[in-house]
Amino acid sequence: MFQDIKFGEALKYTFLLALTIVPLQLVTALLLALLVNARFRGSKFFLYLYALPLGISDLAAGLVWLAIFTQHGYLNSILVHLGIIERPIYFISYQNVGLTFMTIVLAEHWRATAIVLVILVAGLQMISRDYLEAAEVLGAKRWQKLWYVVLPLLKPSLQSALIIRTIFALQMFAVAIALGGEIIPVLAGESYYWYSSYRNEHLASAYAVLLMAISLSMTWVYLKFLRTRPEVTRL
Repeated sequence: MFQDIKFGEALKYTFLLALTIVPLQLVTALLLALLVNARFRGSKFFLYLYALPLGISDLAAGLVWLAIFTQHGYLNSILVHLGIIERPIYFISYQNVGLTFMTIVLAEHWRATAIVLVILVAGLQMISRDYLEAAEVLGAKRWQKLWYVVLPLLKPSLQSALIIRTIFALQMFAVAIALGGEIIPVLAGESYYWYSSYRNEHLASAYAVLLMAISLSMTWVYLKFLRTRPEVTRL
């Protein structure tokens, strides 16, 4: 496995994708969850609308975004029609690895942020409003209530969301294959290629075991450093 010429790049891009996607999804989902929990008019419809990508398979989501970002895809067609560009932009190509990387990030962000959103909304709804009312009585400002009351009580949900999304991001396969192919190799994709295309079950298993070890290690790190401890909330 270590002699595989694509191993280094697959390992690098697997971590880069996870390090880019997970924080982006967490911040986006937290902001959206706070908006939904504010219970403004139409907030439930907004939640259902944003959760729609959960009903789409990974491969289907990747193919949808592939149809948007290819040389003759919808995005290039619209930009050319509006006169913004004269020639199609190669969003997915060996010449534009950075753009290809960002298309994968965008597609995965659209597809899976709803998972984190649902977890955080459920966590917010379990927080008793008595805590927030007590904070208001003590003169806490909005940001103080968020920082000292909401986020500490939301920590178990954040921990669960981080573990789930990090593991799924490390194991990302279909979206990366559909959009990146061999341009952006990932560990899960290499395991698939070695098993299905090259018929090397041993090397495919080695990639799978490495991916499992990385996932378990990240889970241990989260559980160790994000462990919920009894504490008194200060204002």
